Amino acid sequence: MIINRGGTLGVTYFKSYFELILSSRTSDLDEAKKIVFQRLFNNNPRQLGNETYQQFLQAYNNLANNE
Repeated sequence: MIINRGGTLGVTYFKSYFELILSSRTSDLDEAKKIVFQRLFNNNPRQLGNETYQQFLQAYNNLANNE
């Protein structure tokens, strides 16, 4: 997946990515979070900027709370 590093990725983007991982690789949300964090952020929350990282966390929290 190609990422435009010039912009902030939103909650909707991350929710879709989580759902893709959940449907294809694992049924565990925590495992999906680890996979997404490693693949997109290279295990570095600053990799794509603070705002994008916050959107990532918000998407995870929304899915964890079934929103």
